[in-house]
Amino acid sequence: MVRRNSAMQTVRTILICILVMFGPLAGGVWRANAASPAESAEVHASGHSETHAEHGIPQSAQPLREQGFVTNSMIVTWIVAIALIVFAQVATRKIKDVPTGAQNFWEWLVESLYGFLEGIIGPDLVKKTFWFFATIFIFILATNWFGLIPGVGTIGWGTPEADGSLHHITRPLLRGGNADLNMTFAMSAIFMVVWVIWALQANGVGGVIMHLFGPKGESSGVLRMLMVVIFFLVGFLEVFSIAFRPISLSFRLFGNVFAGENMLEAMANLVPALGWLLPVPFYFMELLVGVVQALVFMLLTAVFTMLICMHDEDDHKGHHAAH
Repeated sequence: MVRRNSAMQTVRTILICILVMFGPLAGGVWRANAASPAESAEVHASGHSETHAEHGIPQSAQPLREQGFVTNSMIVTWIVAIALIVFAQVATRKIKDVPTGAQNFWEWLVESLYGFLEGIIGPDLVKKTFWFFATIFIFILATNWFGLIPGVGTIGWGTPEADGSLHHITRPLLRGGNADLNMTFAMSAIFMVVWVIWALQANGVGGVIMHLFGPKGESSGVLRMLMVVIFFLVGFLEVFSIAFRPISLSFRLFGNVFAGENMLEAMANLVPALGWLLPVPFYFMELLVGVVQALVFMLLTAVFTMLICMHDEDDHKGHHAAH
């Protein structure tokens, strides 16, 4: 019970941090490439916006007001974060020895994630990093599923046709948080910050350098010198790979969620008379995709952390065994 209460407390704490940090970061990193609502309407009126006319989903978040800072994706992230915080507070407000209801679900979720991560990255590392990995999974999953609620991305402002019908939405009131590259990149960037902190805490500056550029294995003489040169060059590739991680993490999550939104939109417009029926099977698939993508993001970040933090422990074991 002590471990469960501590884990739940850390999850609630980081949820508040997500609300404070991720919301502003999801504002306009990539907004320079997005057209303003007025520009979108003008382009549509001139007949040059086949992508928007076909799918009806803008490719990036839009401000709720012209030149505003708050975007429709930010609103969704705030709603999800506040809902998770409130649920966690309600579920853990009166802790019972025999949990029921919301407390039972919350404890099951936290304990399941804790045991799952413990089996992958080990008991020592999970105590230190569980607060981040559990929260990132819960937050991504909730945001993915929130984006599937009818009305998200389909209610907002648009350009009416000559007959008065609304052909497509150019500025949704709400849009999926992870369907905006700003949000996924913000989470990836924050992970890289904590990854660097954990790496330095586990290895120190010299240990991190040796992990990247130091020779591995036992060798001597000319072979040793050759291995030093080879692993030094390999270290540069490793540095490039590490620098590319925020991009790969953010685009992987963004691409899958945004593609799912477009698929649902395409199915809804494929046969207008069956627009209420055709997307239903794909909704169930997107529910599964939401879980898978949250799990993939959590697992990749956990494995990246394990690879850098467990290296120092292995070296120490080998060093002590040699003596």
